[in-house]
Order: sequence, then structure tokens, then C-alpha cells
Amino acid sequence: MSSSQFDDFSKKCKKILENQLRICIDELQAPSILKESMLYSLEAGGKRIRPLLLFATLHAFNKDPNLGLLPAIAIEMVNTYSLIHDDLPSMDNDDLRRGKPTNHKVFGDANAILAGDALLSYSFQLIAEASEQSISLEAKVSLIQLLANSSGAEGMVGGQVADMIGEEKNLSLEELEYIHVHKTGKMLTCSVLAGAILADASEEQMEYLQQFSHHLGLAFQIRDDLLDVVGDENLIGKPIGSDVGNHKTTYPSLLGMDRTKQVLSEQINFAKEALKKTGANTILLEEITDLVATRNN
Repeated sequence: MSSSQFDDFSKKCKKILENQLRICIDELQAPSILKESMLYSLEAGGKRIRPLLLFATLHAFNKDPNLGLLPAIAIEMVNTYSLIHDDLPSMDNDDLRRGKPTNHKVFGDANAILAGDALLSYSFQLIAEASEQSISLEAKVSLIQLLANSSGAEGMVGGQVADMIGEEKNLSLEELEYIHVHKTGKMLTCSVLAGAILADASEEQMEYLQQFSHHLGLAFQIRDDLLDVVGDENLIGKPIGSDVGNHKTTYPSLLGMDRTKQVLSEQINFAKEALKKTGANTILLEEITDLVATRNN
């Protein structure tokens, strides 16, 4: 598949996703300020890497990507809730997210917290209420369990707590990797495995996809660490150097820039090797892997 074909696939999937996101929020019987706050962050843009991973996994097994629309929206809602809460004064205290004022700067701390809470709750509701013609009851249970585990204490939230505990400490490489695997990697893995569940992948294929997404998650965060040093503030949408300012251990601070770039390349290669072992048509997943390695925002 050429880059132009991947771009077409990406644009098509994003358009369908973003149209449905608005419909989902519009349908809620809830206070307008809450819906506005939820939609404000959902529509802030971004790479939509998690939904794209789910759609690309379905494509790898010759399944219609639309089959994964509601689970993809659910995952994007969980990711958005986490970003809203991350930006709060009690956590990262950020004023900008993707070049726009953060949610709490527009709607206030209380509404931002509640918008995040509502997005998290709604994500599980969407999967539970999906028609059985599109998602079987067994698949729904598996998806809900996967999303809960990936986003909770054993996943993203656990990684966020470890990240806060690690501030102003000199972490080991093992401790840093734990943070990245849980805070970032678990939700990327969730996206890939959700697609695999919907596609009825075999246990062996699920294992290789788990390996793929593990390495992809590390690569994603390593690239983030590099961008915080050498990135373009206009492209990133927030000030660079925030990791240094927050006294966080990063791959560059532990390994130096040259070795960090080498480790990034290694993780990308490991990810691609795991994809090959699935025996599926993983060209789109490979394109996303390259995108992670070279992204500028």
C-alpha cells in the first residue's frame, strides 16, 4: 500500500470517527455545559492513533473497519478523559493542549473533572449498547474487560501514579519503562487487541499483536521524549522542555540523545518483526509504526 493509499484510509476513518463522536455527544440527555466540555476536548484534534490502530487491525484480517467504530470511539473517549485530567492544576498544570487552551482553562476545574468522568463512563456504555448484530455478547464482555484493565489501576492510571511518584527522582531504565508501558502502552495495546477480538484472531496471533503493541507503545513514548527536547513547539501545540521543567526522568536524560534514537529504532524493528509473525495483511499497521517513529507532534 502506498503512502497516499494509507493517507486516504486514515482520512476516511478519521472522518467517520469524528462525525460519530459528535452524534454520540449530541444524543446524550445531559446538561449542555457538560456536553460542550466533553466535545471541546474530543474535537481538539490529534493523531487519532488509537482508533486508527483498531481500524488497521481489522483491515489486517480483511474485516470492515466500521465493525470497530463504537469500540474505537470508546477508546478515544478514555484517552480524552485522561488528557483532560492530566492537564489539571493538581496534575501537570498545563495551559495548552494541541495548541488550544486546556479544558479546565475554558470550562473551569470542576466541569473539566466531570467531563472526564462522563467520558470514561460513556465509553463502557457505548460498547455495552452496541447491537448484537455487529458485536456479539461474548465480544462485548471481552472488550469491556480489556478496556477496564488497560485504563485502570493495572494499566494507564497505574502508570500515571507511577509517573507522579517518579517526579524529581532519578529513575532507573526499568522504572521508566514501567511508567511508559502502563501510562501509554496499555491503551495502544487495548486498541490493537480490541481489533483482534472483533476480527476473531487466533490466540497465537493475539500474542504476536500483544508483542507488537508493547514495542510500539515504548517507541511512541521514546519519540515523545525526543520531541520534548528537539520538537517544534508550533507543531506539538505546547511548550517543549516540559519534562525538564517538571524534573522528569526521560530516555534522553538517562541514555543521551544518540542512544535514545538507537533504542527507538530497535523498538520499531521489534514491533515490525512481531507483525510479520501474525501472517495477516499488516501493511496498514506497518505504516502506523513508521508514523510513530517519525511523527513531529
